[in-house]
Amino acid sequence: MINMDNKYAKYFEVNKETWNKKVVIHSKSEFYNVDEFLKGKSSLNAYEIEELGDVKGKSILHLQCHFGQDTLSLARLGAKCTGIDLSNEGIKKAEDLNIKLGLDVNFVESNLYDVSEKVEGTFDIVFASYGVIGWLPDLKTWAEIIASKLNKGGFFYLIEFHPIVWMFSYLESPPKLVYPYSNKDVIYEEYKGTYTNNDADIISKEYGWNHGLSEVITSLTNVGLHIEFLHEFEKSPYNSFPEMNKTDDGMYVLKENQRMFPLLYSLKATKI
Repeated sequence: MINMDNKYAKYFEVNKETWNKKVVIHSKSEFYNVDEFLKGKSSLNAYEIEELGDVKGKSILHLQCHFGQDTLSLARLGAKCTGIDLSNEGIKKAEDLNIKLGLDVNFVESNLYDVSEKVEGTFDIVFASYGVIGWLPDLKTWAEIIASKLNKGGFFYLIEFHPIVWMFSYLESPPKLVYPYSNKDVIYEEYKGTYTNNDADIISKEYGWNHGLSEVITSLTNVGLHIEFLHEFEKSPYNSFPEMNKTDDGMYVLKENQRMFPLLYSLKATKI
């Protein structure tokens, strides 16, 4: 476990403060569309629905759950869910949605690296999605926590933006290739707005780390998890780059002359 008193404590505290501010804006945004969500719309995308398979009756630990929409969507499919997030405001909003929906999801405010202390028991599935890896300085400990929280025969499922996507600075227009593919050094960005609203009255201050696919895969295999698949996708549910083309299935792709790298990847790793 990483002690919050160590060199990463400052980074985590700044990120927590930023995400607390983001929750207020995100929960009112069209991007997250809470009104439609409360009426029954799932927040899960086609990739994770297909690759997770039937989750009915499964216990799921959702890491870095933001304000809980995906956790609650999994619970609607019949899973017994626990969601954790660094942001106390995110957990507060998640608990509010949980009550409104009449579900029985357990939400826990926790730094990912404190999960072993704050979350009891083990799970059939550990789940994480979209924009999570980059907030973590240490994937070795991350993988150890995941393995420790899985039942034997259970699996970890991750769907994430491709490491190449994180090499760009989106503070410039068009986005500019700035950051290394895999980088141990911390990356700091400060900008007005947030991804749901570039004009929002918020200054986002963010510390992050880039991790290549080899680091992700090796971290998981080193703790004894068996990689069932690694998939890469050129379509994304999110229009991360300017002037992306929308496809018939509602996904986004780069313009034809720009499709030189994947936008997403997913993996499944089983505890044997």
